[in-house]
Amino acid sequence: MSLFNKKWNELADIKDELAARDWFMGTSGNLSMKVNEQTFLVTASGKDKRKRTSEDFLLVDHKGVAAEETALKPSAETLLHCAVYGSTSAGCSLHVHTIANNVISELYAADGQIQFQHQELIKAFGMWGEDDILTIPIIPNYADIPKLAASFKEYIIADYGAVLIRNHGITVWGRTGLEAKKLLEACEFLFQYKVTLLKIKGGI
Repeated sequence: MSLFNKKWNELADIKDELAARDWFMGTSGNLSMKVNEQTFLVTASGKDKRKRTSEDFLLVDHKGVAAEETALKPSAETLLHCAVYGSTSAGCSLHVHTIANNVISELYAADGQIQFQHQELIKAFGMWGEDDILTIPIIPNYADIPKLAASFKEYIIADYGAVLIRNHGITVWGRTGLEAKKLLEACEFLFQYKVTLLKIKGGI
């Protein structure tokens, strides 16, 4: 199997797993995986991600432009993925919209971040200390994608990480597809935990 096909299938498998969680409402969300230093696969715009087809992804260059002739259009937020691969050695980037991450991004937007401490799942981010604090930035949801990408890029400081976009969704990235998926799952658990806890305590 060629490297291209291997990466395609790996990304498709991740898409299938996230679709089974119902994290792609209304064709939202976008995924990408690096193929080599010049190109990466990214989800095609407007596709039903609950279905697996040969047109789920297309190959783009470091600027997000199709690297080969195709009728497919890359996701509108491809520049976010370009920012990840242009600044790090990450191999995969995932972006989903869920109710929990939207609610959290709105509740903590004024703080510009949300923090988690004394939670087991922050270990997904390599935080094993008893008093370690996971901080996830929250940025404005600029309609202008280049402006959004520029704001997002300020928080890309390692080969793995996560950034919330206010009332929009979360983008995570990792060195491998497995790492990116692990970080996404950890974030969504933490967000749902926080929302549930606030409800119980009467905070929302």
